[in-house]
Amino acid sequence: MLRFPEPGECPEYYFLYIRLAPEQDILAALASEMERTQSFLATIPSEAETTSYQPGKWSVREVVGHIIDVERVFTNRAFHFARLGAQSLPGMDQDEYNDASNARGRPLKDLAAELQAVRGGTLALFNGFSDLEWTRVGTGSGYPFQVRTFPYILAGHELHHRGILQAKYLPGLGTAD
Repeated sequence: MLRFPEPGECPEYYFLYIRLAPEQDILAALASEMERTQSFLATIPSEAETTSYQPGKWSVREVVGHIIDVERVFTNRAFHFARLGAQSLPGMDQDEYNDASNARGRPLKDLAAELQAVRGGTLALFNGFSDLEWTRVGTGSGYPFQVRTFPYILAGHELHHRGILQAKYLPGLGTAD
């Protein structure tokens, strides 16, 4: 079982997400939280998919597209760092990715299916890492990350955005936890 991340193992900013992640078996939590996210997304009425809670904010579809994009980018970082160690990979401007994506034009059910597939790939990759691979460090966006921080970041990121969808986009609909 992976040990909960400590300060210095990734940029302090990411502890916003890490602190939301369960301290239990993080790989099992990634699977179970995805089930909860999928159940929650299934309760969202189709007419709410293209809404946002205020002008200038992403739509529900775009939030899910963002979760997918971040999972892909951070899993890619984990892959590169685990295999080759001290690599340096570029950052990700979430707004540029969102603007370039077609998430707004895709049905939520399709985005939810893609999110499920991406998480399956993430879990397959993470379940194959050796003890040594989890300890390797690489640089992303100019900052060092230990590979073992990525599952916690991804779990917390998912929980963060599921909570925002629940509280700001769709209050009173389903449950985010």
